[in-house]
Amino acid sequence: MTDALPDEKVISQTHRTAFQGYFKIGEYRFRHTLFQGGVSPEVKREVFERGHAAAVLPYDPVLDRVVLIRQFRPGAQVAGRHAWLWEVVAGIIEEGETPEDLVRREAHEEAGLELQDLIPMFTWLNSPGGSSETTAGFCGRVDSRNAGGIHGLADEGEDILVRTFSLDEARALLTRGEIGSGTGIVTLQWLLLNRDAVRAAWA
Repeated sequence: MTDALPDEKVISQTHRTAFQGYFKIGEYRFRHTLFQGGVSPEVKREVFERGHAAAVLPYDPVLDRVVLIRQFRPGAQVAGRHAWLWEVVAGIIEEGETPEDLVRREAHEEAGLELQDLIPMFTWLNSPGGSSETTAGFCGRVDSRNAGGIHGLADEGEDILVRTFSLDEARALLTRGEIGSGTGIVTLQWLLLNRDAVRAAWA
């Protein structure tokens, strides 16, 4: 949790549900302190509320390979980007489920992987200007020798391609801009910065 600077306070907050469908949008009204002193006028914002997520970058420290997944993403299509992205395993945490439970479940469902160990990265806000969603990131130890193929739950419309990449190949994907999601970028950069420490921990 980030420490607050002096006098950073929300003075009032009200809420109503503006839309409830597959996702939810809340309408919020705030008043908060100002850096130069005093209190802001009322600020009205709509906030996209889809719950909280967890993500895991599956990594084989023996072969120095990561496992990435690729699937159709409607948000990318609507944004005018190519609609299929290389990503990491992720999902929305369900009630009563821990982030660790979630990534183990999703690794099995989305990629056919069993996570042997987990190292927490950190938790970040994905788009704090308009969404309450956070993502808890992990690096997960896997045996990647048999990883690959097509996975996902048919009843959820999932069609997920699974492939392994050397960490150097994954770095090249980053450099070329082929990792299209923020979560993929964050977790791969974390592993590139912490590769030696991770391999030492899992030696």
